[in-house]
Amino acid sequence: MDAQGRGRADNIDPADQWVLNPNTGEYELRLSPSVPQSPVPGPRRSRPRNPGGAPRDRAGAPGRETGRTPGREVPAQRRRRVEPEPPPGRRGRRPVKKNTKAKKVLLWTGGTMAFVLVAVSAAGYLYIKHLNDNISSVSDDGASTGGFRKDHAINILLIGTDKRTGKGNEGYGDQGSVGHADTNILLHVSKDRSNATALSIPRDLIVDVPDCPTQQEDGTTKVIPGTSGVRFNTSLGQDGRTPSCTARTVTELTGIKPDDFMVADFNAVKTLTSAVGGVDVCLAKDIDDRDSHLKLSKGTHNISGEQALAFVRTRHSVGFGGDLSRIALQQQFLSALMRKLKSNDTLSSPSKMLKLAEAGTKALTVDSQIDSIGKLKDLGLELGKLNTKNLTFTTVPVIDNPAEKVKATVVLNETKAPAVFDAIKNDVSFTDVKKKAKASKDAAAARLKGTKADASEVRVRILNGGAPAGSAQETLQWLQNDEGVLKSENGGNADAELAKTTLEYAPDQADQARRLAAIMGLAGSALKPGESVTNSQGLPAMTLTLGKDFKGAGVSLTAPTKAPDVDKSTADKVKCAS
Repeated sequence: MDAQGRGRADNIDPADQWVLNPNTGEYELRLSPSVPQSPVPGPRRSRPRNPGGAPRDRAGAPGRETGRTPGREVPAQRRRRVEPEPPPGRRGRRPVKKNTKAKKVLLWTGGTMAFVLVAVSAAGYLYIKHLNDNISSVSDDGASTGGFRKDHAINILLIGTDKRTGKGNEGYGDQGSVGHADTNILLHVSKDRSNATALSIPRDLIVDVPDCPTQQEDGTTKVIPGTSGVRFNTSLGQDGRTPSCTARTVTELTGIKPDDFMVADFNAVKTLTSAVGGVDVCLAKDIDDRDSHLKLSKGTHNISGEQALAFVRTRHSVGFGGDLSRIALQQQFLSALMRKLKSNDTLSSPSKMLKLAEAGTKALTVDSQIDSIGKLKDLGLELGKLNTKNLTFTTVPVIDNPAEKVKATVVLNETKAPAVFDAIKNDVSFTDVKKKAKASKDAAAARLKGTKADASEVRVRILNGGAPAGSAQETLQWLQNDEGVLKSENGGNADAELAKTTLEYAPDQADQARRLAAIMGLAGSALKPGESVTNSQGLPAMTLTLGKDFKGAGVSLTAPTKAPDVDKSTADKVKCAS
C-alpha cells in the first residue's frame, strides 16, 4: 500500500503503521484521527459504533464528548485539523513498545486440551466469520445453567468421544461406535480465577443416567428414558443421547450443574498437537502397546499427530492396565499441552496461533450457549487468567465394583467422593493458593460471634425452598425431639426456591439465630438480618428456608474450607508414566 496515498509519507514503512486493535480483533492503520482507518484485508466489518450511533475512537470505544449530536456526522470542512505525529526517529515521538498489545491479546490462550480449544479458537481475530462457520453446536436442552458468567465460578464439561470420524481414525475406537463419552473432565474455575480443578470422570463408572429431554432434528423434543446402573460412557450416543444427557448425568452424579459443555473427537488431539509443534511427555519405562499403536522408549519424547492420539488412548501398557491408568496418561498429556500453549514459543508465533484457531474451531462441538467466536473468546479470556501451578488434575474417587467377580467397572467411593464434590461446589482450591480477602466474608463470620440463646428460647418457622419433599417436617421433628427447639413449626413451601439454606431474623433475635446456626451447622453467610415473621400463635419468629443444599436433618450445612486429601497433580509439573 502507498503510504503517501493514505496521508502519511515521510519515509515511514507502511508495515509499521499497522497495529492490533484488541477490542475489534483487527489490524488497523495508525493514522491521524481525521483520516478513516482501514482494516487488514479479510472479512470486512463496518466501523464499530455505540448504540447512539456516535463514531468510536481507534480503541473501539465511543468517542469522547464533542458537543455533536449523537449519530450525526460532521461535514469534512468543519472537522478540526489534527496535526500528524512526528515520523519515526524524529525528536518528540514517543518510543513504541514492541508486541505489548499482541501479547496481552494472546494471553487468552491459557487452557488445556478441550478447554484449551476454547481459548485458542478465540485467537482467530483475522478471520472471525470463517472461524464461526467452523464451529458446530448442539442444543443444551436445558441441561446447563444457561452459560458461564464472568463474575461467577465456571464449570465446563469436556467430553472426548470415541467416534471414528475423520481421516486415519479407522484403527481407533469401537467399530461402528456412535460416539460415547470416552473421556470426561469437569473443569471448575474459581470465582476469583486464582485456581482451577480438572476432575476426570471414569468412563467405566457405574451411574444412573436420568431421563433426558432432547431436541430432535425437526425441532421437536423427545424424552430419552433414563437407565440405572450403567457405565457413564453410555450417557452419550446410546439410544440417541446427546451431550446434554451427559451433562445431566454429571449433575446427577456430582450435584454440580455445568455452565457449558464441549465435545472433541480424535482429530482434536492430532490437529492441536501438530499445530503447536508437539508436546513433551515422559515415560518411566518402554511402552509397546499393540492396541493403541504406541511404541516409545523410556524417557522424554515430543509427540504430535497420530502418536499423540495413541498416547492418550494407551491403557494396557501402563499402571494396572485399565481406564484409571489411561486417565493418568491423559492428565499428563493435558498438563504438557497446557504448558506448551502458555509458552512464549507458542504465544509469540502468529502462524501457530492461526493454526490453533483453525484446528480448535474445526475439532469442537459446543453447546448452543457458546456457539460463536465472540462467546468463546470471552470464555478463553477467563481461562487465560489461570496459572498452571494452580490447575489441579484429580479423578473422582472410586472403588472396584463389588458386584463383579471379573473387575471391569468401578463404583463411587462413598467415603471420599462426596467431599470432593462438596469442595468443588463450594469453590475450594485443591492447591495452596492465597484467596483474595473480602470484607463481606468477614462481616458474615461476625454474625456468628456473640451470645447464644438457649435452644428452648428459639422460635422459628421452617419453609421448604428447594429441598427434597418432606424436608421441613423432617427438620421440625429433629429440632423438637433431638435438639430441644420446641418453639418451632412447619410453614410449608416457600414462595421461591433457593440454592442455599437461609435463616432470616430481626435484630433482637440475633442470639436465637446464633444458637440455631450452631445446631444446624449454618455458615455466617446463611444468616440474613431482616424482619421477624408471626407464627401460628401470633408471636414473632425467625424464618428458616431449606434450600437445594439441604442434605437432611442433622447434617451440617457448613461449607468446607479445605479440599480433601486425594491423589492429584498440577499442570506445572511433569510426571513420568509408569
